[in-house]
Amino acid sequence: MTIVYVALIPFINWSFTWAPMWEVLPGWAFNPVTIVTGLVLVVRDFAQREVGHYVLIAMAIALVLTAFAAGPELALASGGAFAIAEMVDWAMFTFTKYRLSTRVLLSSAIAAPLDTTIFLYGAEMIRPDQLTGPNITMSIIGKMVGAVVIWWIVRSRFERNQTTPASRSN
Repeated sequence: MTIVYVALIPFINWSFTWAPMWEVLPGWAFNPVTIVTGLVLVVRDFAQREVGHYVLIAMAIALVLTAFAAGPELALASGGAFAIAEMVDWAMFTFTKYRLSTRVLLSSAIAAPLDTTIFLYGAEMIRPDQLTGPNITMSIIGKMVGAVVIWWIVRSRFERNQTTPASRSN
């Protein structure tokens, strides 16, 4: 998963430099790549389980690759966005006593709007019309869908582990 994570970041970032804007409604156009940005968070969670805090090294490698693929401005925007999201994750996982599944969901709900806005602001420097309401909305939805998937997986595993052998036979 770590290799997928390292490859996915520059690919998605690079996609923001060329992907066409889709107009769903008049005045409501968005970059379709914003929908899959949540995939990065899901893959990051699995990569972090695989390599622990070394996931930050993987992120740094991915940002260097982004600088080559999409330019240093986008790498800076992506790195800043990831740093904010990581700080929110760190704070949520360090200072709260919520269940893991709850922390995943709350962390994403707080980090997604911040991460999205910072990244799209940087993308705006490279390509106009990226920092728009529709792009922000679609990116947050994409990230939250990913968070809900992780929440459901973690919660299901927790509940499965909490059932006793006697209750499993019922």
